[in-house]
Amino acid sequence: MNPAVVSSGAPAVRPLALACALALSLLSGTAAAQDVPSTVVVTGARFPSDTALQPIGATVITQDEIRRAGVNDVNAAIRKIGGVYGRQSLDSSPDFTLDLRGFGTNSAQNMVVLVDGVRLSENEQTAPSLAAIPIDTVERIEITRGGGSVLYGDGAIGGVIQIFTRRGARQGMHGSVFAEGGEFHQHDVRVALTQVTGDITADVAVARQGSQNYRKNGAYDLRNFSVGLQTRINNGRIGMRVESAQQETRFPGPLTLEQFNEDPTTASTAQDFGSLDTNLATAFAEYRLGAVDLAAELSHRERNVRAAYLSSAYPSTNAYDGRQDQFSPRARWLGSVGGMVNEAVAGVDLARWKRKTSSPYSNADASQTSRAVYLRDELRFDAAHEGRLALGARHETFDKDFTDELAFATPDHGKQSQNAWEAQVSYKPLAPLGVYAKAGQSYRVPNVDDNAFRFPVNTMLKVQTSHDLELGATLANAAGDSKLTARLFRHKLNNEIFYDPTVNGFAANTNLDPTRRQGIEIDAETRIAADWHASAHLQHVNAAFTEGPNAGRELVLVPKNVVTARLAWLPAGAQSADVGVQWVDRQRNGNDFDNSCDLRMPSYVSLDARYAVKTDGWEFAVSGLNLADRQYYSYAYGCRSGIYPSNGRQVKVSARYDF
Repeated sequence: MNPAVVSSGAPAVRPLALACALALSLLSGTAAAQDVPSTVVVTGARFPSDTALQPIGATVITQDEIRRAGVNDVNAAIRKIGGVYGRQSLDSSPDFTLDLRGFGTNSAQNMVVLVDGVRLSENEQTAPSLAAIPIDTVERIEITRGGGSVLYGDGAIGGVIQIFTRRGARQGMHGSVFAEGGEFHQHDVRVALTQVTGDITADVAVARQGSQNYRKNGAYDLRNFSVGLQTRINNGRIGMRVESAQQETRFPGPLTLEQFNEDPTTASTAQDFGSLDTNLATAFAEYRLGAVDLAAELSHRERNVRAAYLSSAYPSTNAYDGRQDQFSPRARWLGSVGGMVNEAVAGVDLARWKRKTSSPYSNADASQTSRAVYLRDELRFDAAHEGRLALGARHETFDKDFTDELAFATPDHGKQSQNAWEAQVSYKPLAPLGVYAKAGQSYRVPNVDDNAFRFPVNTMLKVQTSHDLELGATLANAAGDSKLTARLFRHKLNNEIFYDPTVNGFAANTNLDPTRRQGIEIDAETRIAADWHASAHLQHVNAAFTEGPNAGRELVLVPKNVVTARLAWLPAGAQSADVGVQWVDRQRNGNDFDNSCDLRMPSYVSLDARYAVKTDGWEFAVSGLNLADRQYYSYAYGCRSGIYPSNGRQVKVSARYDF
């Protein structure tokens, strides 16, 4: 392999070895009689809490739903179960680009992703690698749509996705072994072990997955490892987790419309390839001191990217080495005010990020330090009608440095700061009906890649702000097995940061004229019969310019409608089945800012299904993706060009053993 793309996972060897030794030493321990308490609900205020203070308007994906749908990674669970729209990855990996509320090519920079409270969202023009998170360690996923910058800061405009790993509830040793194979030489092997000994829980997960994929030069290989150790202490809990993933991919490149129609499996860049290594070490603590809960996470993450572009007339190799440290201490007072439940939260978020670039066109050194303080208070009033009122505010500052000896622009040494606020209220006028309203301001700060290729050249891009408004209602039956939620939303954005192919007659990242996202989201779930459960998600969004020369024109790469539906058959016996379908509406191509292209990306439907049988601890399953074998694409950067085809039909068989 070319030295430029050799994996570089060495920095995590020592913490991995130490964590392995600690965890494995516990796996042979004798179980005590005491059980670990069941998992508590995590609220939108970043603390475990009373179920009465769950996040307003959140979608929760459980580990049972993940297993029933047969998804192999977190990204697929969010798309197929959570109904979040995703675009085919450009690098053959299963990490689709997720899009909450129609932010197009910059969707990853307009939402925040966290794992156990640690931010994964990058300070660069890339999406977090969710496929690298071992799926067997995931307990649940929470999706909160809409502005959330008070609690989560930069980028939390479209929404927040939180992934929570298991705490361990059963005493003794338990785990699973999983193996799957399918078309395109797809393979997935996973082993997960958990040992609970009294107050101590240790877990280890190892996985290897890969595929030659649908397109030529589309091979993908991923190896990941995770180990966790935690223990209960008097009035609290402490622990650590180390995760490591090494990913190697080939880059098939974009196609013209003519090439796509002739053969969507072909590659335009037959020699391009790359790798991504990520290593994350996290320590966390929770402690109750009288009426105050204290919590904190301290993390160190390393991200090393290698890419070789050898198919062009000017071949190049590129390296990007990033490091990020985060510390997030916070405190909560959960008590009673005038007989009403009150939750007051205060916290600090500190982060330090650095990246070194090495390529024929850039030797950039970039860094950013951010400091934030936030306050939030939530009051539950009129207990009979479950009234809730929440107010919050945040202030965050960013110190940025950028130098590049190969660039024409002068070095950047700047500071930016931004405020966020929110107000939320919810109420149940009737037992089955709840209504709520949210208003606030959220923001996105330009990242290093935004500023590296910008216009004007010698002025840092401005902070993007969004004024958010959401109205919602939830109708649920008394049994709790049927629920309908509808949300009306609007985001009015100033200085939206976007890649504009028309700016200054060329192309660059810039602050757009004012824009708006508005629409409706509907979530529904019901038990239609004793053994049948159905769910559906609908998003309708209108994304357009509201001022300037493009006023009234639609923004690019935003489908107006996305509908996702699932039907599960869950009889009392050993069998189960799950079927899902997603329809995505037409959308404008990536460079069609003036809405002049006479051809839009066509709408498409994808169908997946799974059938499983259990016997004596074993589960055997057959599953399929894109079962109708539709030829479609979710990426097109040009009018009749820049097309990245989606995968064709794929059938897989799997076996799993739980013990």
